Amino acid sequence: MLRQVLQFDPAHDGEFFAAVPAKPAVFLLGGAAGSEPYVSKTSNLRRRMLRLLSVPEERTKRLNLRDRVQTLEYSAVASDFEASFCLYRTLREVFPSNYSDRLKLRFAPLLRLILENDYPRVAVTTRIQSLKSKSAFYGPFASRVAAEKFSNDALDFFLLRRCVDELHPDPGFPGCIYSEMKMCLAPCFKGCTDERYSEETARVREFFETGGRSLLRQLEAERNGASEALEFERAAELHTKIEKVKAVVQQASELVRNVEKLDGVMVQPSQEAESVALFKVSGGFTFDPIPFHVTPRLQVGHIKTPQSMEARLSEALAGIPEQKPTSAYEWMEHLALLKRWYYRTNKTGEVFFTDEKGELPYRRLVRGVSRVYKGEKPQGDYSETAGDYWRFRAAEGGVPDRPSEERGGLADK
Repeated sequence: MLRQVLQFDPAHDGEFFAAVPAKPAVFLLGGAAGSEPYVSKTSNLRRRMLRLLSVPEERTKRLNLRDRVQTLEYSAVASDFEASFCLYRTLREVFPSNYSDRLKLRFAPLLRLILENDYPRVAVTTRIQSLKSKSAFYGPFASRVAAEKFSNDALDFFLLRRCVDELHPDPGFPGCIYSEMKMCLAPCFKGCTDERYSEETARVREFFETGGRSLLRQLEAERNGASEALEFERAAELHTKIEKVKAVVQQASELVRNVEKLDGVMVQPSQEAESVALFKVSGGFTFDPIPFHVTPRLQVGHIKTPQSMEARLSEALAGIPEQKPTSAYEWMEHLALLKRWYYRTNKTGEVFFTDEKGELPYRRLVRGVSRVYKGEKPQGDYSETAGDYWRFRAAEGGVPDRPSEERGGLADK
């Protein structure tokens, strides 16, 4: 994963420090055979090496590895996300047994529609049990509180059960407060048929799959019908309900969707000249970055028809080898990395997700590539949905996870 290697000799440390770039990087300091390496990231690699490998000062408690280090491996990075992603990959490779403890990732909160149960329900979770799970997962949310609020507010428009018990329907069961308030179909005492409950489950799933558009379309059709029939009070009630649905939908950011359909492209600055780094995202799983040259490079002796940037982006993304998570745990880690970057107050780079048809918004992507390349801020933190029903807005009030520099191995000796 780390591209550059330098040998460290205390007798010639001046040459070593001069060869180390003063750039952000992820690095690994290796010692004698059998010793654990020191892995971390830094905003200035040369400054960090001077601190760790210079002649130690007298009577200081500052960490010094001068007598233990033999090699430096590093990769220069151009953004916080690239640094976190590279650090994650490096720790996963170097410390396969305990890398998760060193990373200290907070898994992303998700909504789980539990379809394995005879009477499905919605629950907030941070765990995906298996890649073959029948449940549908929606997210990631900025926080567990945000996920719970969205879930509770959304379910107010449906009659799905909210209890967590394993149901054994019994006509003699008294029910609960939700059934008394007519907010649940009450399958616990056979208040509905299994077919009716399955229909309600399908409505809830369609609501989550479409980001609320299915319910909005239904209510708008009913409102228009009521207006045409001159039932103005009914139309006013439906209009008020539509506004409530829109308020619920706006709680979720553009990132919140079925995680299996969380597809898109993240654009980040690149270390290469006249380039940006493209991170393809498929099902919430982030691929290794590829450089994309903003200015097309001409090949001597070859005459090619000029391509538009849209065509070059499409060609570059199509050429990325397919990658998939090897386990549900790795999938959760990638979702956590994506969630941590997306919900930061100040972040570098932009991300563009596919629409309902699975197509990327290439015109917006081209403009995003230009902004990232020039170091400009994005024009807005939202995405327009098909049909122009509303605009998704980034979840507010969430506290972003701040990445910290991890270390281990030699530092503990």
